Amino acid sequence: MANKKIKRVVIKVGTSTLVQKNGQVNLPVIDNLALTLSALNNRGLEVILVSSGAMGVGLESLGLKQRPKAIAEQQALSSVGQLELMRIYSQRFLNYQTKVSQLLLTRDVLHYPVSKQHVLNTIEVLMTKRIIPIINENDPVSVDELDHHTTFSDNDELSALVATKIGADLLIILSDVDALYTADPHRNPDAQPIRNLDHLTSGIEAGAAGTSTRFGTGGMVTKLRAAKMMMQDNRQMVLCNGRDPRIIIDILKGEEVGTHFGADKIANSLEESK
Repeated sequence: MANKKIKRVVIKVGTSTLVQKNGQVNLPVIDNLALTLSALNNRGLEVILVSSGAMGVGLESLGLKQRPKAIAEQQALSSVGQLELMRIYSQRFLNYQTKVSQLLLTRDVLHYPVSKQHVLNTIEVLMTKRIIPIINENDPVSVDELDHHTTFSDNDELSALVATKIGADLLIILSDVDALYTADPHRNPDAQPIRNLDHLTSGIEAGAAGTSTRFGTGGMVTKLRAAKMMMQDNRQMVLCNGRDPRIIIDILKGEEVGTHFGADKIANSLEESK
């Protein structure tokens, strides 16, 4: 097992981290996320943010309590929420003198060679200019009814696809769970966190329970899919709680945080990154 320094990192933040249980946008978390990623950017690391949250932010913006059932209404809500979410991100990152950009993707874009290369070229140019790309699924045009497959199963999958195709060394998924456990810690008091995994067994995958909230979709199943995708590409992933995004610094220092997936270890990547 080798210790590898991280140069390029993808951070994925989930809706449950960005939106509180009462439906309000968690501005302190977003502020700490902007602070942390700006600090990494200033130290020379290449940072990409994959952000969920458009639906949750849209609900708050329009004063709604429940996610609508109709696809068209969900898409309209996402389009409102995406604009508001980017306004918040732009404002918070600007506080730390960091520029951000927006990329909205569908599955087709990352699977067709020409469009995929254009996206990768765009991301490379942005990082060269020290601009942090903020990526989300293009919800208003991603629908299952289309003849071609446009949707991702979840932004966990999107983040892993982006990470593997852009050649990221590490994917960090900020979630509302502390780690992957041996059992559901809410139901089993004897459940223990799993700190390191270099492969996924069928038992672990079968034990993952898909969960969702009224703000977002996803659960441990999609996170394990993302981990599997990263490990198959010989890359690393960390799943941890995003209530304080400054935990990213601890991860990049090589500290044991959450659950680490991969055959290698994370060396202290901040010592000579200035």
